[in-house]
Amino acid sequence: MAVRPHLIGIAGPSCAGKSELARWLAARLQAPVLNLDHYYVDRRGLPIEERARRNFDEPAALDYPLILEHVQLLAAGQSVRAPRYDFATHTRARDEALVEPGDYMILEGLFALYWPAVRALMRTRLFVTAPDEVCLERRTARDVRERGRSSESVHWQFETTVRPMAHLHVLPTAAHAGLVLVGTEPIDSLGARVLAIL
Repeated sequence: MAVRPHLIGIAGPSCAGKSELARWLAARLQAPVLNLDHYYVDRRGLPIEERARRNFDEPAALDYPLILEHVQLLAAGQSVRAPRYDFATHTRARDEALVEPGDYMILEGLFALYWPAVRALMRTRLFVTAPDEVCLERRTARDVRERGRSSESVHWQFETTVRPMAHLHVLPTAAHAGLVLVGTEPIDSLGARVLAIL
């Protein structure tokens, strides 16, 4: 019989600390992580300059039908082949990642608590927040190091779409969380608070 995992959703603004919390919990719960960052719509058909100008901080930028399908399968104890996204080219990579559910399963991303049908499958809903200046500093370091971006382009994107879209689409989803955490606190403290409610 398929294991029906305890699904944990972690939402919050960009670089508030979602991924760090997801990794901390995954290591202690032996839980796979489904990262919504890899579900961006493939922009392969557009010129590279136009791809970079797209708004990646609104729900429509993600492949919601595929997200829902995969979360439903995982919640039912079935494995999925999750996409991998290349942030330098704004396209999906050719290979996929096999995700097999265990006793726990973590769904992490900006919009993890946005869609009602996805939220309904979660048993634990978390929201991680942090001040805008902290998020910008962390995002600049990450995108320059891992995504081939310049600090100028990161700052431009943050002010143009990241911050306003977070206030419009992401921050309101904190109302759906059972626990709101501040991502500037020590990770062991945050993680312990989550384990206490599981």
